[in-house]
Amino acid sequence: MSFEKQTLIEESLHRAFNEESFREMLSPEDFNQYLSAKHILKFHKGDTIFEDGEVPKGVFFLRKGTAKLSKQGVYGKEQILRFIKEGDLIGYRSLLCGENFQAKAEAMNDVEATFLPSEIFLHLLEVDPKLSFAMLQKIAFELGESSNTVTFLAQKTVRERLAEILLLLEQKLGTDPEGFIKISLTREEIANIIGTATESAIRLISEFKQDGLIEVEGRNIKILNHDRLIKLGHVII
Repeated sequence: MSFEKQTLIEESLHRAFNEESFREMLSPEDFNQYLSAKHILKFHKGDTIFEDGEVPKGVFFLRKGTAKLSKQGVYGKEQILRFIKEGDLIGYRSLLCGENFQAKAEAMNDVEATFLPSEIFLHLLEVDPKLSFAMLQKIAFELGESSNTVTFLAQKTVRERLAEILLLLEQKLGTDPEGFIKISLTREEIANIIGTATESAIRLISEFKQDGLIEVEGRNIKILNHDRLIKLGHVII
């Protein structure tokens, strides 16, 4: 799937899971129930939103900020599964499966989220067919993303993976006024995402910088040559 189509689908799903959409889709009684039950929670950078293994008590709609979902492997190494941004919904999969959370959610910067208790979220899915259908679309979309990740890690070289992930992060998270991608990642986190050793990630970032593909300021990265990164990563835009 192209980045452009992926972005359009994500934006459509975000529109289905916000307060304005709930106001339109739900009956006045159910919408008032939603308003009474929701809580606004705030997290600082590094705060845990929920822990791997924790019993789900509800779902989280991100209103502001960026978070990451990660899981520790058998040797204690963290594996970043995906990033969550404003408009995303998290915590629903474990809740719908009736199991404990299978990953950890952590704030990458200051995050504000709407927390909706389990019983209210499940009730809304039961009474509103449009919301239930949007939930099915979201699950299908994220299943497709997981399949793409498997292919990404199995078939591309580390250099190709770095090129693609930089383009994907920019597409998904956007840039600041100076053009830097709106996320600050350590070299270890970048290595984790592209499936390589930290030393290899440091060397590749340095090579990309020397080749004029990116600009680097500490942990911040700006893409300078999109066309060359697209060709290098064999990315469909």
